[in-house]
Amino acid sequence: MYLCGATPQAQPHIGHVRSGVAFDILRRWLLAKGLDVAFVRNVTDIDDKILTKAVEHGRPWWEWVSTYEREFTWAYNTLGVLPPSVEPRATGHVTQMVEYMQRLIDNGFAYEVNGSVYFDVAAWVAAEGSDYGSLSGNRVEDMEQGETDNFGKRGPQDFALWKAAKPGEPSWPTPWGEGRPGWHLECSAMATYYLGAEFDIHCGGLDLQFPHHENEIAQAHAAGDGFARYWMHNHWVTMAGEKMSKSLGNVLSVPNMLEKVRPVELRYYLGSAHYRSVLEYSEGALTEAAAGYRRIEAFVDRVGEVEVGERTAGFDAAMDEDLAVPKALAEIHNAVREGNSALATGDVDKARELAGSVRAMTGVLGFDPVEWGTQTDDSAAHDALEVLVHAELERRATARAEKDWAVADEVRDRLAAAGIEVVDTADGVSWKLQ
Repeated sequence: MYLCGATPQAQPHIGHVRSGVAFDILRRWLLAKGLDVAFVRNVTDIDDKILTKAVEHGRPWWEWVSTYEREFTWAYNTLGVLPPSVEPRATGHVTQMVEYMQRLIDNGFAYEVNGSVYFDVAAWVAAEGSDYGSLSGNRVEDMEQGETDNFGKRGPQDFALWKAAKPGEPSWPTPWGEGRPGWHLECSAMATYYLGAEFDIHCGGLDLQFPHHENEIAQAHAAGDGFARYWMHNHWVTMAGEKMSKSLGNVLSVPNMLEKVRPVELRYYLGSAHYRSVLEYSEGALTEAAAGYRRIEAFVDRVGEVEVGERTAGFDAAMDEDLAVPKALAEIHNAVREGNSALATGDVDKARELAGSVRAMTGVLGFDPVEWGTQTDDSAAHDALEVLVHAELERRATARAEKDWAVADEVRDRLAAAGIEVVDTADGVSWKLQ
């Protein structure tokens, strides 16, 4: 698997990390199926936006990108995203890019002008077997790649493989002069270097489908590589129907979000929708997702220590259906409801079996409550509160099972007096600070 990773120019927001979570779930599912997964997630560490930001803030470009690369790594780790098998940086693979460009020039699909190297879209479209535009559905006559500041480009659709050096910008030596790589070339060169001329899955955000992924395919096929067999794109996180982006001023950074919910709850929220569906952000939706996770967590906690069990057939079928996570979550919550009912009737063995199944399924989605541990935030005080509240809730559950309504009401009233609201739902009981 190859995932187009971060372009670290600023603090990561939840729109960025949704991709990391979505394809972490895919990777975990493939591992659960017994497959050996090589997972490559690149870092685009040289880019127009990075250079612009660094200049605006009076910082060296390499310091700027390193600072925010660490922020992205922290965000991935905090949300339980498994580390990649390798995380290559574009600037570390110029040799592979030079070799790739030479292959394209030799094959007649790239040309040099004024120290820059361009991919010849017209030549590739005219070639036998060309499939340019097949991924995104765009027509060649409607395309324009945007690099209009370089003289000598043969056609408006042609895109830069290599950009000639400009004064003050970082550059690397090539047979065609000093310069820096084009965005699309970076990923084709790194993907094939680590995964071979043909590999299984290429992932990324929907906004990368064109021009980035379309151009990756063109480069790779024109160079003679089979490239990716399957393409998977996650949809956007939106606010008020608009794609989350810095230009719209609607960015929700990961650190800011973690002031509202715990890391595991944010992961649950970001992974709860189908990866190809729009995830419309609202505080209400975030709160509802956090409550959904807490119901799962409360059930597993009530059962106590239990080993990972077996997934349900319905869960497996959902995950095999193009990662239908909403259906998979329904299987988990059904098991939680059955488990709470079993506890209420004193069938501890059934509850333990169901809790083991819940652990197996939540493990695939990356939020097994036992692995994450019981937490409300990073403070020891809240960890202690969690233990005390759950002890009271267990006492209340026992009282309700024995129809001792006076004791059950007493527990609820005492928690309410302490500012803790108990919520009974079809999935079980949860609590929150009032």
